[in-house]
Amino acid sequence: MIPELKKTTEQKMQKSLEALKNDLGKVRTGRAHTGLLDHVMVDYYGTPTAVNQVANVTLLDARTIGVQPWEKNMVAKVEKAIRDADLGLNPATMGDVVRVPMPMLTEERRKDLIKVVRSEAENARVAIRNLRRDANNTLKEALKAKEIPEDDERRAQDDVQKLTDKFIAEADKLLAQKEQELMQV
Repeated sequence: MIPELKKTTEQKMQKSLEALKNDLGKVRTGRAHTGLLDHVMVDYYGTPTAVNQVANVTLLDARTIGVQPWEKNMVAKVEKAIRDADLGLNPATMGDVVRVPMPMLTEERRKDLIKVVRSEAENARVAIRNLRRDANNTLKEALKAKEIPEDDERRAQDDVQKLTDKFIAEADKLLAQKEQELMQV
């Protein structure tokens, strides 16, 4: 029972970390990267569809993303979807390619983005701590039901705490990397 509990707790903590990585990936730095448009949805014949499902998304240069829809009639819809995605981007159509230049980040905007990144990291830490609490509660219930001895319960709680510390340290490392990335000019 205890190894199974540790394994599921670790898997859930890993998923929290993956979610943090995805959230941090959406926060843009000054550089262009195609992952920025992953969650932008386009109206494709009445169905909301991700941009990368209706177009070829590439980097034209370090500060410009190129989006080339597979169907000519989708060019205007893709441009509108990117503009309406609230990413602060201003796409421009050139023939059948939508060019998305990345604007320079001002110091004020960088500080705002750092606040957003810190809150994302804190949400991940809270999720990890909640998983620790759930695991400890499960251990306490097993102890009350006399399914496991007290020594095993204590040892398992220590192991869960070590897991928690490891994943919170990982989240802090991701946060520090993203902050450094944001402050580069």
